[in-house]
Amino acid sequence: MPPLRTALLQSSGRPGAVEANLKTLDEAAARAAAAGARLLVAPELFLTGYAIGDAVPELAEPADGPGARAAAEIAVRHGLAVLYGYPERDGDRIFNTSQLIGPDGASLANYRKTHLFGCFEQEWFTPGERAVVQADLDGLRIGLLICYDVEFPENVRAHALAGTDLLLVPTAQMHPFQFVAESVIPVRAFESQMYVAYVNRTGPEGEFEFVGLSCLAGPDGTVRTRAGRGEELVVGEVDPEFLAASRAANPYLHDRRPGLYGSLA
Repeated sequence: MPPLRTALLQSSGRPGAVEANLKTLDEAAARAAAAGARLLVAPELFLTGYAIGDAVPELAEPADGPGARAAAEIAVRHGLAVLYGYPERDGDRIFNTSQLIGPDGASLANYRKTHLFGCFEQEWFTPGERAVVQADLDGLRIGLLICYDVEFPENVRAHALAGTDLLLVPTAQMHPFQFVAESVIPVRAFESQMYVAYVNRTGPEGEFEFVGLSCLAGPDGTVRTRAGRGEELVVGEVDPEFLAASRAANPYLHDRRPGLYGSLA
């Protein structure tokens, strides 16, 4: 099975400007496809912007709304899967969600952030209730988390036990927490034996300062590709053969003693 070339779009787009952000996504998809990528990952709430305050209810849309249809057109046009973040409306509730669209335009997975960070998110969003959401793409099992979720090791280990090969983590990682991108993400990939694509926003936005540093970390704890602090598209490879060899050599999952961990729940 060949490696899955994965493109990470580090951008904050234009907060509040959905059409402009879709254009940015389309342009990035064209560049990613030209580089041989089969998957493009955009940041948390990329469709609308993160620091949009009381515009959240106005810009929220259902999982099959106009943003999803536009993302599907982008995926089909460029022949690659696309993951994007958006505020999802479901009745009276709004979720911080990411959706994975396949190269054929079909929705493969829709994940609602389970761990909300800070007063802004807790004011506007309802936490999701499904810890593990997965899809299959080009022979790999793809898992989804969002930003703060990955900082809970239990979440990543749950994905490991469910067979996730590549964990996609769109994020809005802000100053002064850049150590998460620099240190925590490679450790998560190593301790749970998977690839982790961590894709951030960048620059000032409202009261926040996003730090960039998007990366693709491998199961050996090394970073395969890393963005800087500005707008950038970087590409890395998820190698199934290397992943299998790493899992065979690393004893973490095999040496677990679940009977000792009951108190953690």
